[in-house]
Amino acid sequence: MREDGVVTETVVAALRDAEAAGHEVMLSTGRSEGMTVPLLETLGIRPKYLVCANGALTLARRSDGSYERVHVERFDPSEVLQTVHGALEHAAFGVEDEAGHFLLSGNFPDDAMTVTGEHVPFERLLGVEATRVVVISPGHDTEDFLQIVEQMGLHKVSYSVGWTSWLDIAPEGVTKATAMERVREWLDIPRSRVFAAGDGRNDIDMLRWASTSGRGIVMGQAPEDVIEAGNELTGGVTDDGLAAALDSLPR
Repeated sequence: MREDGVVTETVVAALRDAEAAGHEVMLSTGRSEGMTVPLLETLGIRPKYLVCANGALTLARRSDGSYERVHVERFDPSEVLQTVHGALEHAAFGVEDEAGHFLLSGNFPDDAMTVTGEHVPFERLLGVEATRVVVISPGHDTEDFLQIVEQMGLHKVSYSVGWTSWLDIAPEGVTKATAMERVREWLDIPRSRVFAAGDGRNDIDMLRWASTSGRGIVMGQAPEDVIEAGNELTGGVTDDGLAAALDSLPR
């Protein structure tokens, strides 16, 4: 998907062709359930499972085509919120629950999540049962932000830094990789038949997981630390690199 939210016809066709050929095509994303399920109509695929919120939420398709939550990872974000709040004075925070509802604090851009959230005082975020925490810190470039986050020494959580000053925090030990491994076991798919593609730092664990015995496909526009996590490099999103990689699957 491009930055403007567009998925090209070439990529859509490649996804549908892969599914029609018998491959189990699914989404593993940082997006919430409410932001992920509507994409399926655009893509024209009907996966048995969906992984959302960077691995904290797994959905299964019902017989009527709708989706239900079959695995949810939750945590109390109070400690990590207070740590980050103390280190980043002007940061904005978003706490997501399992239903995809966001509580937002600080100068959080309304369009940052492409979903409507409830703006509340910071103290309201403490003690909320969360699947995901998002932190945005204006005024930092990516490298500066990475250094600040590393110096915080965040404990008992999993986290990744996005393209800009954007921090995603999940329950401890929860990543796209842990969720995809669970789905792989449910579907009884050999590790050697795993194919995962990504371009963000929240994809690093998933790409390493896929690369162990299968294919970890890195999009051409990915930063260097993401490229190092995979074992194959394809073209960038503007070149429909995902379609090229999907077209290499056996038919």
